[in-house]
Amino acid sequence: MTLSQSVCDVLRTHVVLESECIDRMYLNVYVPQLQRVGGVVWYLRGHLGQRFASTATVAPKTVAFVASIEKFVAEQGVNLVSFGKHQRKDDITRQYLQQFDANEGILYVGRAQEKARVVRTERRRCAYSGMNYPWVVDGSAMVNHYYFYCVDDDFGPFFLKFCSYFPYNAKLCINGNEYAKCQLRKRGIAFEALDNGILSCEDPKALQRICDGLDERKIDRLLRKWLARLPHPFGCCASGWHACPIPSIGTTGPRATATRCRSCRPSSR
Repeated sequence: MTLSQSVCDVLRTHVVLESECIDRMYLNVYVPQLQRVGGVVWYLRGHLGQRFASTATVAPKTVAFVASIEKFVAEQGVNLVSFGKHQRKDDITRQYLQQFDANEGILYVGRAQEKARVVRTERRRCAYSGMNYPWVVDGSAMVNHYYFYCVDDDFGPFFLKFCSYFPYNAKLCINGNEYAKCQLRKRGIAFEALDNGILSCEDPKALQRICDGLDERKIDRLLRKWLARLPHPFGCCASGWHACPIPSIGTTGPRATATRCRSCRPSSR
């Protein structure tokens, strides 16, 4: 009698390459101080010098951020694509990748309405005096998000998505398999690629070392590199901030503290 094979038995006799690697990773990019209402109030009063905290004063920053994206699109000569409902962004990106022949650059910019956390100002009435006063609260809204689809020389295809409303939280999406492919090409190691993986490799041990070497420092450098090239709302010097809340990056939103931008100087106020 012949016993049927298990899945493990089948894989054991057919697998020709095995490696452990980060697949797709979706990371939060945010200013830690602005993730709680108390921090937002401190920013509005401490940074912007408001007597009474109100998010109405950050509306011009939102307008300027969107205008900077539109200017960037025009200057770079890239397409601004409005995503339709249920439209697969991966399919659109694949079409642009097929026409892209540079080592790195911007494929296109996408725009979509999505639900996001926003900070609002409510009008409340004092029970004793009967006077109105502003009150900052957390909320959610359907707002425009802007996707920057890019190709990096070290990481391959990735995208950085910004919410266009305060506090302008963003997300970075990378793919460890694409990172590995880029590093193998740079090292001249022959391999056969899959859509989302590697089928075979001339030096499997080198492949695993490359996968193991992808750490938070490399990911952070990728973020900083492209923040320096793309329009974003995290800039400080041009807006007159006397300290720069640098965005932090994390998979689950770890607690962190803001740091001072090296190019900033103490405010004269």
